[in-house]
Amino acid sequence: MAFSSLSEKFKHIFAKLTRSGKLTDLEIKAAMREIKLALLEADVNIAVVKDFIAKTSEKCSGESVMQSLTPGQHIIKIVHEQMTELLGGGNAKLNIAPKPPTVIMMAGLQGAGKTTFCGKLGQLLKSQGKRVLLVADDIYRPAAIEQLKVVAHQAGVAFFEGGNKDAVKIAKEGIKHALSNNLDTVIIDTAGRLHIDNDLMQELTAIKKAVNPAEILLTVDAMTGQDAVNVAQEFNQQLDVTGVVLTKLDGDTRGGAAMSIRYVTGKPIKYSGIGEKMGDIEPFHPDRIARRILGMGDVLSIIEKAQNVITEKEMKRMEENFRRNAFTLEDFLQQYDNLAKMGNIDDILENLGGAMGGRVKMGKLDEAAMARNKAIIQSMTMEERTNPDIIKSSRKQRIAKGSGTSIQAVNQLLKQFEQSKQLMKQFGGGKMAGKMMRRFH
Repeated sequence: MAFSSLSEKFKHIFAKLTRSGKLTDLEIKAAMREIKLALLEADVNIAVVKDFIAKTSEKCSGESVMQSLTPGQHIIKIVHEQMTELLGGGNAKLNIAPKPPTVIMMAGLQGAGKTTFCGKLGQLLKSQGKRVLLVADDIYRPAAIEQLKVVAHQAGVAFFEGGNKDAVKIAKEGIKHALSNNLDTVIIDTAGRLHIDNDLMQELTAIKKAVNPAEILLTVDAMTGQDAVNVAQEFNQQLDVTGVVLTKLDGDTRGGAAMSIRYVTGKPIKYSGIGEKMGDIEPFHPDRIARRILGMGDVLSIIEKAQNVITEKEMKRMEENFRRNAFTLEDFLQQYDNLAKMGNIDDILENLGGAMGGRVKMGKLDEAAMARNKAIIQSMTMEERTNPDIIKSSRKQRIAKGSGTSIQAVNQLLKQFEQSKQLMKQFGGGKMAGKMMRRFH
């Protein structure tokens, strides 16, 4: 899970802060020491840690905290604000050229996931109404051109290749192709290397000069921690990138790269890769990432994902069912399909648990479990789906046999169903969820 290691440490620190009423100066200093150690263990750059602790300590030692009725919560609020600022403050939008096409130059080392991310970004921009072209400009790595061609097909965007000739010429020809085919966004997949070298930087500099990109996005692997920060720093010094994209953020349990790159380079993180599927890409929202790191959950990102897979009509029907307490197993079946479209379910449940203060515990759901539960529901009669209370011993035996599962599995599904209803009640019978989702429609 993303940031799970660091998040657990923060939860422990915050629990101690909120257990007592008034806090002494010594208790606050002890908490700051624990936060400092947690950040260092997470491979956060030492200069970043020192600056973060200094600024946070200064704000936490003020009279407003010491005299607050809930000083622990006040400190948590300050830590969240400072971490949000450290991560970049606000969401950095993609630069758009005043005259099409907007050229986005992707750079990065081999293995960081740059080529795949080109496809993810292309699909995201296509969903926003852009007409996207991916240009294969890695003329060195074996099968790089074919890989981008496959990625472009998966993303449903246009593709251009110019063979194995000069990379600068290919980039310029790709832009000409975009202009002649009414494509308004060009993503250039440049060559990577196993490490930074002069030849690589000279070629990237030449491409930059030739195509004048609106964006130079550096792709770095979030799981490499401080190494990712060093790579970002060197690329930025030589190429003056406009932004960073973090790949494999879903596997980054520590958070060192995410928390250090903006501070070290001065350049914003614009997107993050959160899985292997084409749709597993998110705009980087510092406030939401801070909430995840601090174990506070991230409901807004979940709602944004949900609005992409749930229609306005369906959302209204669900809200009405929640309000009337008429949420059925038929609705539950539909939610499995919706959840599958939203990405990594474990991350979704983790973020909900954090946002709800850990009050709702949902078991892990993988694709096999989802398929099993769908089979169980599909083995029920419509009456049983509408009124699960009538499902007693003999019905459970029939359902288990019909779905090829066990009575224990049927009982587990019914328990998860009740937990889902409990979750919806905590969201105000669907009113709060409905209002928040409509903000994004």
